[in-house]
Amino acid sequence: MSTLDDLILKYLDVWNARDAAARDALIEAVLTEDAIYRDPDHAGVRGHRELSDMIGRARKRFGDMVFTLGTVIDAHHDTALFTWRLGPAGTDAPAATGYDVVDLAGDRIRRVVGFFE
Repeated sequence: MSTLDDLILKYLDVWNARDAAARDALIEAVLTEDAIYRDPDHAGVRGHRELSDMIGRARKRFGDMVFTLGTVIDAHHDTALFTWRLGPAGTDAPAATGYDVVDLAGDRIRRVVGFFE
């Protein structure tokens, strides 16, 4: 597994963390302080606090469902594209799937743009 794959898996761990303190520690390790997150439901979440708060609200809606990595499609320069799945743990029948484009700053993620299928 590559360093990029490891970083993406840690990013998905952020989304799977139900405990706010654990999620905050993961966010600090995985995303830059000025990180930006956008998807069809969120225009521009900025920084660790906003990201943690938004994910905390999403975790309540997702219940026991978890994010898993689909495929790291491609990466070049400081940008990567991957697919993800959201569904019950241990199943191959996701409730939702999508794509994320991430921009990197060193060994952390600086920007995430998500797309839902």
